[in-house]
Amino acid sequence: MSTTRQNESAPRIVFAGGGTGGHLYPALAVAAELRDRLPDARFVFFCTTRFVDRCVLEDSGFEVAAQDLPPLSAKPWRIPGVFRRYISATLHCRARFRADPPICVIGTGGYASIPPVWAACGVGVPTLLFNPDAAPGRANRLLAWRADVVCVQWERTKACFSRAVTRVTGCPVRPSFDNPDRSAGIRRFGLSTDRRTLLVNGGSQGARTVNMAVIELLDFLETRENWQIIHVTGDADFATVRCAYEARAIPSAVVSFTEHMSDALAAADLVLSRAGASTLAEIMAVGRASVLMPYPFDRTMHQLANAKCLERASAARVVLDVADPRGNAEALRPLLAELMEAHDVRCEMADAAREMGHVHAASAVADEAIGLIERAVARKFRKACSVSTALPDLV
Repeated sequence: MSTTRQNESAPRIVFAGGGTGGHLYPALAVAAELRDRLPDARFVFFCTTRFVDRCVLEDSGFEVAAQDLPPLSAKPWRIPGVFRRYISATLHCRARFRADPPICVIGTGGYASIPPVWAACGVGVPTLLFNPDAAPGRANRLLAWRADVVCVQWERTKACFSRAVTRVTGCPVRPSFDNPDRSAGIRRFGLSTDRRTLLVNGGSQGARTVNMAVIELLDFLETRENWQIIHVTGDADFATVRCAYEARAIPSAVVSFTEHMSDALAAADLVLSRAGASTLAEIMAVGRASVLMPYPFDRTMHQLANAKCLERASAARVVLDVADPRGNAEALRPLLAELMEAHDVRCEMADAAREMGHVHAASAVADEAIGLIERAVARKFRKACSVSTALPDLV
């Protein structure tokens, strides 16, 4: 993992969050925007120790502070131990921030955001939360009431943060999503420009039920003679999925993970995907028709809420994941058959998705962060002036 250190005397901006690409990729997009505007600033990512964090951040050039934290738990016997770990991590962050105060802390969601944001609030450092999901996660619900501002992707999410200053900015995506090139994307994955492309994507960690459903559909997909497939499997199912494709005459590129999702989406004519918030932001930025299978095992069903935002705009179709490969395949088969044949429908869905995108989201979040920093500097200046004016009266 990258531990690049920059000029120690430069102002420092902290990003807090991790555990999934959905928490990290928007942060990297905002960091790139802030680095352009504040070239002397240092950037530090307080993330998790998960493998995905190392993959995403190792070549970023930013300093990384991995936090060995357990996920939040609702199991009563685990709560005391989890609470002690978070208090200890918060005290550690607070000590670091007092010794080397950041000019802003940006929480990007997930349990890794909690100690740095708590610590920043405790020492008077400006804090910004970014909440890309339609329904806020536990970490952001816990932190929002103390944050200076909360940036959200969807208008409907503002109602969830009634006690916070909230801005609708959209979800930041990396600059590579700005100008998708289909031919370059297809070349990236070694496929043919003469075929239509189905992209199967389970998110940065993969999606077993999506992978197994597609394996059940390989007989059907083999009959789609003018189509090819890019399948991003995640590490756990990579070998199984690759072997299943190798037994079929299906032009395909099967990868466990890709840092080139902009190329994968550029190559795609249709996307079958989970409905993570940053994944949807990328689909909207490129403008692609999608079939969404929201993650079914979360008690809040936050991915379903995300997917419904696109479905209401006729930008996507939603299939409920029943956690059974054959059941999922039966639900997907007629829908994929329809959309793989209906070019005009795919184009209409792609246009609707593109219209929903916030192409300047990274800039909008950066604007909010810089506004917080400027207001904090102005307050310190006024306080310093007030103290210096009062000094003669104290002598």
